[in-house]
Amino acid sequence: MENKLSRFKAREQGFILIFEKIFNEEPIETIIENAEESREVQFDSYAKELAGGVYDNLDSIDEIISAHLKKGWSIKRISKPSLAVLRLAIYEMKYVDNVPDGVAINEAVELSKKYSINESKFVNGVLGAVSRE
Repeated sequence: MENKLSRFKAREQGFILIFEKIFNEEPIETIIENAEESREVQFDSYAKELAGGVYDNLDSIDEIISAHLKKGWSIKRISKPSLAVLRLAIYEMKYVDNVPDGVAINEAVELSKKYSINESKFVNGVLGAVSRE
């Protein structure tokens, strides 16, 4: 049975999958299957779309992030939660037609406030620069 969540909750599930994939070499589909089995959680279809879309377009998304970091910074220097949030938001901004940039940025900042320690301004700054491009 399909689990229909609010867009924010679906994004949060997508974020968790994207975050988990940072540490796991398995394909995203396997991570989803294993999580649904072991945690008895049902992922929203939008969460699955976000996670799959991020990893289908990871190189271009990471290039966008890298291009908007301050001089001397690299992706390796970004905390893993912030990196997952940035990847999710940039995927929505660049590849999902029905999500306005402002919504993607606001939701990313909210996720960042919840999962990253004092990095919401950093996330907002990078995404704002991407949006103005």
